[in-house]
Amino acid sequence: MKQGGVFTARVLSSPAVLWAARVLLAGCHAAVALEMLQCEGPVSTQDSSCHTASDVTGPRDSDFQVKGYTFSKPFHLIVSYDWLILQSPAMPMFEGDPLVLRCQAWQDWPLTQVTFYRDGAALGPPGPSRELPIAALRKADSGHYHCSAMFRAPGPGSLQMASPVAVAVQDLFPDPVLRASPSAEPREGAAVTLSCRTQLRRERPAGRLLFAFYKGGGALRGWGPSSELQMPAATAAHSGSYWCEATTEGSQVWKRSPELEVRVQDLSLVIEEKPWAGFKAADSTGGDPQAPAQSTYGNVR
Repeated sequence: MKQGGVFTARVLSSPAVLWAARVLLAGCHAAVALEMLQCEGPVSTQDSSCHTASDVTGPRDSDFQVKGYTFSKPFHLIVSYDWLILQSPAMPMFEGDPLVLRCQAWQDWPLTQVTFYRDGAALGPPGPSRELPIAALRKADSGHYHCSAMFRAPGPGSLQMASPVAVAVQDLFPDPVLRASPSAEPREGAAVTLSCRTQLRRERPAGRLLFAFYKGGGALRGWGPSSELQMPAATAAHSGSYWCEATTEGSQVWKRSPELEVRVQDLSLVIEEKPWAGFKAADSTGGDPQAPAQSTYGNVR
């Protein structure tokens, strides 16, 4: 039987949810299990109450209102009984986000030989630091993390291991795709628009993407907010391989599109392929509609 215990509540960092946590700890009772709860009512009133998410009826969207009350976003209350736990944020994590994992000891007792692991592999040698900082998350950082450490004193004399915690890093925006409108094979002189198509996830609408365009081995346009590049009149020189890049304003996340081949059709070649297109056969009979017409082109070789 384990002798120690660590109590932790992982909540989202907003005033409404922090208040909800205070109400929960003061006036709500929950079993020692993972359960989603929500709190309603004005701050510091007797009408405030807490309930599990399964008790809520109606729309499932967060921050909705029922009978004049505003519901907070759900948070997870996790109660752990162990010598060590690995603390991690409860909110969704996206590419480019900073992350700090903390190896927390029972009653905050001092630790030594702290080691962090991802998917069972040590991320470095043992050391004194209880925190594992990641400045900007990548998809490759997803995995199951845990930590191990020795207690100095008091505490158990053997190496202790925390339970694994899953970290899932989500795409901040999809890989961009370059499209040509109206066609990637325009006729000479036609206007063409290149569009670098991608967008931020709706969970992060406040951010902004920057775009750059390239052809062959050189840059056509540097970073800017517009996702489009205009060609007012296509020429043979515009034929080639194009691609675009998208990045966040802080350049924490950068992605490149596949290449798009643009082929501008030469008008003279189009006319040679169909020499009779756009012309009308001459009338050699002086306008007699009953007489057969003769072509002015002669034999088509």
